[in-house]
Amino acid sequence: MSFVLILAFLFFVGSLTGWGIEFFYRRFISQHKWMNPGFLSGPYLPIYGVGLVFLYLIASLEKVIFLSNPILEKLALFFLMMVVMTAVEYVGGLFILKYFHLRLWDYTDQWGNIMGLICPLYSFLWSVLGALYYFLIHPHILNALEWLSRNLAFSFFVGFFYGVFVIDLAHTTKIVMAIKKFAKQKQLVLHYEEIKERIGQYKESRLIKAGFIFRMWMDGPITRFLKEAYENTVDKINDFTDVIKENIHADDEKETPKKRR
Repeated sequence: MSFVLILAFLFFVGSLTGWGIEFFYRRFISQHKWMNPGFLSGPYLPIYGVGLVFLYLIASLEKVIFLSNPILEKLALFFLMMVVMTAVEYVGGLFILKYFHLRLWDYTDQWGNIMGLICPLYSFLWSVLGALYYFLIHPHILNALEWLSRNLAFSFFVGFFYGVFVIDLAHTTKIVMAIKKFAKQKQLVLHYEEIKERIGQYKESRLIKAGFIFRMWMDGPITRFLKEAYENTVDKINDFTDVIKENIHADDEKETPKKRR
């Protein structure tokens, strides 16, 4: 199997698995409710996909790390995983913050944070996740890839994932660009989680929701289905903009009495 296909498969697995981790983490530990933890509509988090690719590459470097003490060797490996994963989190968060004026996560209440994008606590958790990957997952990765090479029919599901992923990415980008335009005009940095909270029972995209295939079959021609998806995207952009404007207007009214004094 080519190296590119290996990385594509790892990104696929990491994105889905990471979404599941965050989904249950937010339900039972952080926010105590069911919610989509992702920036996109579908059940995947690209940052975890990128992370799994890097973990795989770093774990493969074990043979070139020469330390006399095997314990120190493992610690050096986990430290490298922590540094790389923290860098991925920082670069990804900084790009979204500077370019789209959005915060996908906020660590400002954590000790030692940098711009609210990274902090020592979550860097440590990345190292723990790296250790779990090394001991529990990495030994089986090669076997999984070997199985995949003998069962190429499974590659259809990987291809289907990337097809939906690209559509979802294009769909979400339209929404985020509308938010970016408004945030830039108002010189604001918006919290994506707060936007989703304020919208409340916001409808999931018809194109990405669980009944995707069945809806295509039930509703007829693909052209009509795509037209509906496009119209739904426009409605979402308008809803996002209206909600943000209402909140900004409410904040301005609260500040007005203070200015009169």
